[in-house]
Amino acid sequence: MTSLSPHSATVALLLADARLPGGGHAHSASLEPALRGGMPPADVPAWMIGRATTVSLVEAGTAVVTARLLADAGPAAGSVDAPDDRVDALVRAWAARTPSPALRDASRLLGRGYLRVARALWPHSAAVRVVARHDAASRRPQGPGRPHGAGAPPRAVVLGAIAAAAGLAPADVVRLTVYDDAQTAASALLKLEPLDPLAPARWVLDACAAAEEHVLRVAACATPEDIPSSGAPLTEGWAEAHALTTQRLFRA
Repeated sequence: MTSLSPHSATVALLLADARLPGGGHAHSASLEPALRGGMPPADVPAWMIGRATTVSLVEAGTAVVTARLLADAGPAAGSVDAPDDRVDALVRAWAARTPSPALRDASRLLGRGYLRVARALWPHSAAVRVVARHDAASRRPQGPGRPHGAGAPPRAVVLGAIAAAAGLAPADVVRLTVYDDAQTAASALLKLEPLDPLAPARWVLDACAAAEEHVLRVAACATPEDIPSSGAPLTEGWAEAHALTTQRLFRA
């Protein structure tokens, strides 16, 4: 019997679908912290464009490099019980570009949900197995200065493993990451502020259009050092304040 595989574009559509049970509904892509921090709702369209051309590209670059490094994944040197060196380098590079502990924690929780999806849909993928082993190893005590779970793969790394498993093109990975981030914020906005549901749909397209000029550059990233370092310090501060509140709709 011939083994059939879905087209990579179909996989991208699946990953971008909010109905995929990955836990993204519990996050607002930092929109709730921004609004609660004082950003006027009228600024959301510009905020989405700013995010699509900064922090979303960090996530996209991390996913692209992960997919490249794990495309022909095999066992890493060392003990299978230790964190994988390749994934560890990616996690460290991503963390260095994501200064907020609250956002890092939120992304690791999203990564856990994505990893569940990856293991269910691509159980035989070497890339997915490498990230799953790394996740398991990161949950064991790692010694002084390395807290429990500190090296757990964030969502971007798991997405990169899925991209390697499904054969997604690097440019498609970038566009998917930017779109998913913008659409997550748009969906959250409808729960946070009453407005015409078609308005944020327009803003998602505008955000993706603004990121388009960066797609090929980010898609060419090949090493952890290549991952963009564009950040949003105000978003980081809002996220830290948001993590301390007890009345919120979204984790981050």
